Amino acid sequence: MSAPARLRCDRTDAWRQLHAHYAAEGRGFDLRDAFARDAQRFSAFSQEAPHVFADLSKNLIDASAERLLFALARECGLEAQRDAMFAGEAINASEGRAVLHTLLRKPAPALAGNEKFATKTIAEGLRDVHATLDAMLAYAEAIRADHTITDVVNIGIGGSDLGPQMAVLGLDAFVAPGKRFHFVSNVDGHELAGVLRGLAPEHTLFLIASKTFTTAETMANAQSARRWFEQSGGVDVARHFAALTTNVEAARAFGIEHTFGFWDWVGGRYSLWSAIGLPIALAIGAEGFRGLLAGAHAMDEHFRTVPLERNLPVRLALLDVWYRNFHGFTSRSIAPYHAALRRLPAYLQQLEMESNGKRVDARGDPVPFGTSPVLWGEPGTNGQHAYFQMLHQGTDVIPLEFLAVRDAGHDLPGHHPRLLANALAQAQALMQGQADPGGHRHFPGNRPSTFFVFERLTPEALGAFLAMYEHRVFTSGALWGINSFDQWGVELGKVLARDIEPRLASGDASGLDGSTAGLLALLRPD
Repeated sequence: MSAPARLRCDRTDAWRQLHAHYAAEGRGFDLRDAFARDAQRFSAFSQEAPHVFADLSKNLIDASAERLLFALARECGLEAQRDAMFAGEAINASEGRAVLHTLLRKPAPALAGNEKFATKTIAEGLRDVHATLDAMLAYAEAIRADHTITDVVNIGIGGSDLGPQMAVLGLDAFVAPGKRFHFVSNVDGHELAGVLRGLAPEHTLFLIASKTFTTAETMANAQSARRWFEQSGGVDVARHFAALTTNVEAARAFGIEHTFGFWDWVGGRYSLWSAIGLPIALAIGAEGFRGLLAGAHAMDEHFRTVPLERNLPVRLALLDVWYRNFHGFTSRSIAPYHAALRRLPAYLQQLEMESNGKRVDARGDPVPFGTSPVLWGEPGTNGQHAYFQMLHQGTDVIPLEFLAVRDAGHDLPGHHPRLLANALAQAQALMQGQADPGGHRHFPGNRPSTFFVFERLTPEALGAFLAMYEHRVFTSGALWGINSFDQWGVELGKVLARDIEPRLASGDASGLDGSTAGLLALLRPD
């Protein structure tokens, strides 16, 4: 089956109406006036979704703009595109692939029921998913029970690193005592060397995460890790190394016996739900990992079944389109007010910018409007003492997203109320501002923000939030008419690096531009 027909956003009637509405009402919209006029604004622009509460009321949007945005989504065929993804159609047209990371979260009981699967691929895929999941979780439980293994080193890059690292850190309160987790992604040897200095080979498990078992950076680190292991007196590579890969033969040649695979319909930045999530399972256990999947599945069902008007990923994505293409905001910042989520901004950077950082639509035609914003951030309150100055008083308006957790995961008195007070106060200050005739203490206010709330930071809550973001990115990409599931932009640099690496040894600069040739000469070892 092929992907459904799609209408690009700028070719719709709703797009033209939105431009007219922005010129008449949106450009001069003031949040302070909006709250003064409408006592129910908080209720109208906030909602509960599985495990996540979202307050959208401090955004530069009114009911009329949101109605037009819903009309835009329907005119672009969003619902049909969403259904095609869940049905396993080849919506990744440039690679001819289905996009089925949601299948990784679908619960096993469906196998025993009377569910009608959209395609044979779905039915067979679900069986394979649960066979792999059960084997991976059984292995994870065995390692967790093995008290001789005290350190787990995950070697991967991109989606094979960012997702597992973010989740293991984020769910630190659930991590098994007696186990330490390390993540190595950079081919810069300083990173691996720094990790290895604190390890003993007999107490270490290395996980090599590479779908093809050929990823240059990952395999360079893997070879160095095995060399260190053997030179430090380690024995039994098969016990101390496992692979997350589909290339079983290459892993076996490396000396690895325990391998867990995944499928070509799982993109790297969507892969933490697959065998790539083994570090997460080792950290929080089989029950915790199934909770992570369950939270994501609950959000999948919300996105798949809830009408657009109360569909949280859709509402967020429409707000993204409104800001990017009408207000002209080029950036968005995220500030998780929870130290354990310190790697969340980096994870979301890949998810959004690798997915939607495209200059052509799905047909290969140039798009005449902006696509992915720049996504960046740090945990609060760190960000307050770094870049919040620009958010409050800078010349660019940058929408900010707060994430707060109601119940503290620790018992240190006084810390959590102070943390929450800071989050609430910053959102309030961005909106309200402060007048100062002298200028230096003047805060213009009317700066937009979204506020997410978890009751507790649990595997279920984190899973739901990440799935929400995935569907948000899919939705904005669908409206922009781009393919959110390929990433050809990462390939050119890899190809050129393979040419340049031997030149560093030989000094051959033939055919290079003047700058690259000059830098090559400077960087060559003596």
